Amino acid sequence: MNRTRPSALSTRAKGAAAARRRQRARFLVELPLLVWMTLVWGALWQDFSAGNLVFGFAISLGVVSAFRLPPVELSGRFNVAHAALFALRFLGDVARASFQVFWAAVARGPRVRSAVVGIKLRSREDLMATALGHVLTLVPGSFVVEVDRPNATLYLHVLDVNSAEEAEAFRATVRRTEARLIRVMGTHEELEALRAESPDGAASDKPRRRGNRK
Repeated sequence: MNRTRPSALSTRAKGAAAARRRQRARFLVELPLLVWMTLVWGALWQDFSAGNLVFGFAISLGVVSAFRLPPVELSGRFNVAHAALFALRFLGDVARASFQVFWAAVARGPRVRSAVVGIKLRSREDLMATALGHVLTLVPGSFVVEVDRPNATLYLHVLDVNSAEEAEAFRATVRRTEARLIRVMGTHEELEALRAESPDGAASDKPRRRGNRK
């Protein structure tokens, strides 16, 4: 009869315990990604009810488990005051862009021109690029068509762009939005680089020509 030695049993038990600890640690690391994916699910369906969010969390957990996505590396900081201000400005951008898209459709219809605009980002973090891409896509009039990770560049299809000046104005709008996100949850290095752009660190929030027009 084959008997398992006590030392082998102890080694297996320790290995199983270590595997469980790694699974718990991985879940905690991936929890911010799961929460973000759940919120995106609710935004896509425009339904933030408890049942829909639970279903979205289950789908997110299944996706993360099946595809073994890389863990999300957080910056280690989150500014609640800037987050609240960002949310208010985001709602204002959505309302303003909705009216502008409506007016362009009614006033010019088929004559409205669109363009694909590339924007070089300050941040090279995947989480920041993902968050910015979702924010821009949720605002009517633009959506992300490609992400160039090696060059930290977003390409967006933008409605009602008729000149190089208007494309540049849209880039300025995107960079202001990115600056707000950096103030909310960017790394300390990104925040310092943003502040170094001007003495008061607010250069990216100054209005330029078209403002936030989409």
